[in-house]
Amino acid sequence: MMPYVNRVKATVDGSVYSLPINLHTINQFFNKTCNPSEAKELIENKGDKSIADPKTFEEQALRFVGKELYEAFFKGYTIKQWGIEPKELPASILKRLPVRFNYDDNYFNHKFQGMPKDGYTAIVESILNHENIHVELNTFFDKNGKNNYDHVFYSGPLDGYFDFALGRLGYRTLDFQRFEAEGDFQGCAVMNYGDVKVPYTRITEHKYFAPWESHDNTVCYKEFSRSATEKDIPYYPIRQMGEMQLLNQYLDAAEKESNLTFIGRLGTYRYLDMDVTIKEALDVVKTFRNCIQNEFQMPVFVVNPR
Repeated sequence: MMPYVNRVKATVDGSVYSLPINLHTINQFFNKTCNPSEAKELIENKGDKSIADPKTFEEQALRFVGKELYEAFFKGYTIKQWGIEPKELPASILKRLPVRFNYDDNYFNHKFQGMPKDGYTAIVESILNHENIHVELNTFFDKNGKNNYDHVFYSGPLDGYFDFALGRLGYRTLDFQRFEAEGDFQGCAVMNYGDVKVPYTRITEHKYFAPWESHDNTVCYKEFSRSATEKDIPYYPIRQMGEMQLLNQYLDAAEKESNLTFIGRLGTYRYLDMDVTIKEALDVVKTFRNCIQNEFQMPVFVVNPR
C-alpha cells in the first residue's frame, strides 16, 4: 500500500497555501511558530462559538476553523465544486475537516492508503468474470419486472428509479481536460485549487497514483464541475438544503418497495468517498447473507440515508 497526497492551492494576499491544513499550514498562514498545543488553541479561538449546532457547510467551517481559513481554503473550492453558496449545503459535507496539529499532510486519516497494483479496472474485470455472474449491457431495466428476481440491488439514481415522478434531485457532473507534460507537473497525485478565479477544481497527475512505476513524462487531467443535465452522468448528489423535502418523499416511496435494496452514492443519494462506498457494499453483502440464513427480510436501505 503506497501513500498519496491530496492538496489544495488557495491564494490569500498573493500567497499560495496547501491543504490539508496541518501545523505547517497554520504557522505559514498566520505567520506564527506555534507548537501543536498552541496551534490547536489558536484555531479554537478562531472558531465562531456562537454557532452551537452547525446546520450548513458554512456554519460548520466557521464554527471549527474560523472565517480566515474558511474563506482561504473552503469557500471558493466549494462554490466551484457544488455550484452554490456553502450556506446552501448541509454541514455533513464538511463533517470531516482536514485539519491536523502535526506535520502530516495526507488528506485522509486512514492508517493505510493506496491504489490497487494493477488498477481498479483489473479488480472489476476479475469480479465480473466470475462464473456465477452474468453481465448484460445496454439493457433497459423495468422496475415492474423486478419480482422476476429473488432480489434487486439498485445503484442508479434514487429519483431515476421512480422515473423522476416527484421531480429531479440535484447532481453535479464533471468534465475532464487531458494534457501531457515532460517530467513532473505538480509533484503529487491530486492538487485542489481553492481560488474561485481558477475555472477547474483540481488536477490529477496519474503517475503518482502508481509510485512503483517510473515514467519520464506525465499525463494529467483538469476537472471542471458543473450541474448535471438529463444527458450527463451524475457524479455527486448535492443534498442542497432546499431539496431535503423532495428527498424525503423519494425515501418514503423507496421504503414501500420489496425485493429491492438501494445502494451506493446514487442509490442512497449521499456523498461517499470510494473507500466508504466499497465498505458499505461489503456490509450489504454481509447483511444479505445474514437475511438469507435467518430468513429475515432484506432492508430497502442497509444504511439510513436520511
